[in-house]
Amino acid sequence: MDESGGSGGPQSDGTEGLRPKDATGSREPTRPADTDTDTAHEPEHPRHDESGTSLTKTPRDEPPTGPQRPNTPPTPPPGKGTPVPPKAQKGPGGGLLMGRPFGVPVYVAPSWFLVAALITWVFGGQLDRVLPELGGARYLVSLFFAVAFYASVLVHELAHTVAALRFKLPVRRIQLQFFGGVSEIEKESETPGREFILAFVGPLLSLVLAGIFYAGMRAVEPGTVPGVLLAGLMISNLIVAAFNLLPGLPLDGGRMLRAVVWKITGKPMSGTVAAAWVGRALAISVLIGLPLLNQSGALGGEPEDIGGMNTVTDALLAAILAAIIWTGAGNSLRMARLREHLPELRARTLTRRAVPVESDTPLSEALRRANDAGARALVVVDADGDPMAVVREAAIVSVPQHRRPWVGVGGLAQDITEGMRISAELAGEELLDTLRATPATEYLVVEESGEIYGVLSAADVERAFVKAMARPS
Repeated sequence: MDESGGSGGPQSDGTEGLRPKDATGSREPTRPADTDTDTAHEPEHPRHDESGTSLTKTPRDEPPTGPQRPNTPPTPPPGKGTPVPPKAQKGPGGGLLMGRPFGVPVYVAPSWFLVAALITWVFGGQLDRVLPELGGARYLVSLFFAVAFYASVLVHELAHTVAALRFKLPVRRIQLQFFGGVSEIEKESETPGREFILAFVGPLLSLVLAGIFYAGMRAVEPGTVPGVLLAGLMISNLIVAAFNLLPGLPLDGGRMLRAVVWKITGKPMSGTVAAAWVGRALAISVLIGLPLLNQSGALGGEPEDIGGMNTVTDALLAAILAAIIWTGAGNSLRMARLREHLPELRARTLTRRAVPVESDTPLSEALRRANDAGARALVVVDADGDPMAVVREAAIVSVPQHRRPWVGVGGLAQDITEGMRISAELAGEELLDTLRATPATEYLVVEESGEIYGVLSAADVERAFVKAMARPS
């Protein structure tokens, strides 16, 4: 189960580095606190000038280039309940859309076709020994097995999804990929009990499926194609359940351990730390132990001598599994640290001072007023002083200095839509959700009374997000 933050997934401010350099504590409507950010951000790839220079910084001739949890033995975790900075506002793609059960899109990643081919080849070789009379048709049977196995992986993920929706946690998507499936849950469970249930339902459904396949296997004749398929699906679902119940992040068992420690200590971070370090120990155990078990014959088959292609394959598989678990555990720690600091990410702190200007005001005059006021943003207002648009910083920097007296700010502004008008009281995950709902480079920040508080740059929020990731707990 993807650990969206290693613990079931979507910053923080409050550090000295994010405090405004020239904040005066003024509560004037058009002079909100500033932040230590650069003067030019492009929509896709913002550049940051740590010096905090003013809006009148001389531009260049050219404008800047613009701003899971695993559920199979090796499922890489992208991030459930993981906060996402505002710039990462891309659609939830990730492969071929297969459907929307319960309203959640299910994607098959391109890497799945590679693993399906691998399963078809490996299982086909086993069928040749068990059912030699199949001939070339064994690969069709093997392909059916690969599809059926990933169908059971999807059921595992849907169990997590249904539980998340039951707890009113939004699910961004389900993705089937090379090493299994991932459910991307955008928020964290509110209680350890819910966290435990959310993690446990996946392995539970895999065990139920194994029982169903076992019952079906008993109902058909052994040594037949249905019998072999049902036996393979039973064993694979048992492996999925057993692997995910291992008590280390980012596996489901790690999330269950996290919930238990969270319940005992009352601190979700303590649970994450404990489960993540167990996950790292588990990664080392897989790296060393899996090849040794295979060579000893403990996992079935004849004992093997050290060396040969089978030994290399076992070592490679163990290394991949260990890397996935180790990386997932580390990601869980980082996401938990971020979530600890997330409430400190406040619109009021990150907002830049702004001065109101009319649309026909020359850019040079608007910048002069901004510098006199110690502001670093411009808001276009109508004759009654109501805000109409926000002047884009990228547009300002693209105007050569000798042209600024002849360019009106209205031509450099972006009209304010309803989603671009946000409250100065927003903070934490609510702030990020609001920005993600309406992607933009700048937002108008207003007081509850409707007065202009200032302009919030998405690039400033992104940088605060990154700094929160880097801060220790």
